[in-house]
Order: sequence, then structure tokens, then C-alpha cells
Amino acid sequence: MLPLSDDAPVRRRPLVTYALILVNVAVFAWAAHSGERLLDARIFHYGYYPCSVDGPCADFVPADHLAAALAVFTAMFMHASWVHLGGNMLFLWIFGNNVEDVLGRGRFLLWYLAGGIAAMAAQTVVTLHEAGDTVRAASIPNVGASGAIAAVLGAYLMILPFARVRTFPLVILRIPAAFFIGLWFYLQLRAADDSLVHPASGGGVAFFAHIGGFVFGAATIRFLMIRRPMRRLSPRA
Repeated sequence: MLPLSDDAPVRRRPLVTYALILVNVAVFAWAAHSGERLLDARIFHYGYYPCSVDGPCADFVPADHLAAALAVFTAMFMHASWVHLGGNMLFLWIFGNNVEDVLGRGRFLLWYLAGGIAAMAAQTVVTLHEAGDTVRAASIPNVGASGAIAAVLGAYLMILPFARVRTFPLVILRIPAAFFIGLWFYLQLRAADDSLVHPASGGGVAFFAHIGGFVFGAATIRFLMIRRPMRRLSPRA
């Protein structure tokens, strides 16, 4: 199921959420404008490599890849395809505004970046210590905003579990956010477990980054929020 909208209002326009979406789209347009070959080259350069934390890296890792401390940020804004980008931005569009609303704009931006770092850290730990072919697995570039967006989902679940989410293809129904996000997290856990047993089953998706980001978001939002979330307006209002 893909989310289409939710019914939780916000106090003001989520400018940081809008800006993050625009930056992600602009970066992908820049990276992909000259074709797939250049896109791959930029992913290899700006992607985050777990092996750069604790090597060695395989021979096919480009010598000019960025240091881990910088790549952990650049990788958050790189995507492998329009589908990869579109899915991430859809989730950020629907769920990011309410998290920004309770954190405030500046705090939300810093928290979002921290969520991406937590996600990369989780994926790095698992890759370096659990992968069958550790060197090869740790030499695959990690890219995408999904780890940070997983933090947004974890936070949303904690602050608005009873909000209603309209999904595709069940457009007639409004599903409780707790069910929608809970099902999403359960599927990440299942896929992550499968990827440990059968590494090829992961299809290049960093499931442990999703799990790490989600746990970070759920664990920190209550301590950092500066206002309570707005609830759905009653019919009388």
C-alpha cells in the first residue's frame, strides 16, 4: 500500500519538509540529467560506504569516494532512480509535516539529519559484523533518504497513532496510522531477517537502515518535541 494523504492538520506550512523534498529532487535531477552512466558515477562518488569506517574496501570502490563523515550527509540526498526518489518523497510529504510541526523547523532539520546518521550507523554495524562476504557487502554504496524518513515514520507513530491514512489501492478506506506504519515496520523486520539468511533477497535495499532510523525516531521524538500534535477537527469545529 502507498500512502496518499492523512487527516492530521498542522499549525503552519512545513517549510523544511518542502525544502528537503525540493533539494532531493534537485540533486537527483542534477545527478541524472546526463544519463544513467553519469548517475552511477555520482552515486559511487557521493554514496556512503560502510567499508570507509572499518575497511578494507574492495578494489572496485573508487579512490575518489568521499570520507565517511561527509558521505553520510551527501548520501541522504542521492537516489538511484525516479522510483526510488518518488517513493521516499511521497512518505516525507505525507508524514514529515506533522513531525516538523511538533519539533519546530530548525529542530526538525537537525533531527532529520540525525535520523539519517542513526540509520546509516545501524546499517554499517550489521554490514560489518553480519554480512557473509563482509568486504564486498561493505563496499556497496548506500544512498537515499529512506533512513531519515524511517525516523519520521517512527516519530509519527508515537505522536499520531490514531490519525487516519488514505492509501492506494484502498482509497475508500482510511487506515489508522498505527496499523499502516506498524505493518510497514513489520515488513522491514521480515525483510531484514531474510537478507541475513539470503543476502541476495534484499535487492540492494538497506533494511537495517530503515530499522535503525525508525527506532531513532520513535525513541527520541517525545523528548524533543516542543508542542503537542494537532488532532483532527471535530465536525462541530
